[in-house]
Amino acid sequence: MSSRDHIIPYEELNLSKKEQVRKMFNNIAHRYDFMNRLLTLRIDTIWRRKAINLVKPFNPKDILDIATGTGDFAVEMMRLNPTKVVGIDIAEVMLEVGRKKLEKKGLSAVIELKEADSEALPFADASFDLVSSAFGVRNFEDLEKGLSEMLRVLRPGGVLLILEASNPEDMPFKSLYKAYMSKICPAIGGLFSDGKAYNYLNRSVEAFPTGNAFIEILNKVGYINGRHYPQSMGVASIYTAQKPSIAK
Repeated sequence: MSSRDHIIPYEELNLSKKEQVRKMFNNIAHRYDFMNRLLTLRIDTIWRRKAINLVKPFNPKDILDIATGTGDFAVEMMRLNPTKVVGIDIAEVMLEVGRKKLEKKGLSAVIELKEADSEALPFADASFDLVSSAFGVRNFEDLEKGLSEMLRVLRPGGVLLILEASNPEDMPFKSLYKAYMSKICPAIGGLFSDGKAYNYLNRSVEAFPTGNAFIEILNKVGYINGRHYPQSMGVASIYTAQKPSIAK
């Protein structure tokens, strides 16, 4: 397990990272969607749509969305005309908010949200055509274990789709972004939600591997055809990869 996997939201609590992440997201669940739109100026909705467009050629029908939260990415999956979407998360309050969202949108028959651990998925091998996660893998207690579980439940030739926050590399935007993430985000988070949660956001993004570094981890776990698509000058990154097909 890397040192990045030990970055936690609440330093004063004697809990595992997984339990702290569960507590954090349950605490901020009712303001989560609002804060996402506020802190990204709604650009996060554009990132999700771009990510979905990248996997349209694969025509996935059975989809699993990891760390689904309130179900935003799962809802966007409807653009793929899926047969079934299952969203899982460890934070039950986030899922409750998501279920209400699905009811309002009339999507409860196609999208199912359930509590489950991303590092011990309750699904059989080769169950899904697409496994996705938006702003979720950064919070895994053990990144490689979580990615390995995602690989296990993918069908041969199936697609991995990840949207994650990342660090811009070009100056001076890099410096401006760092100031925004380290000072402004926690301040806004403290005003409207949980300041410690948004301070954790900054620290977890800084420590998370971006670009080729993340592709190398995907390769190590067993994925092939890894691709990196930077968004908005590197503020976010979309990654795609595949599970190898069974040799004929």
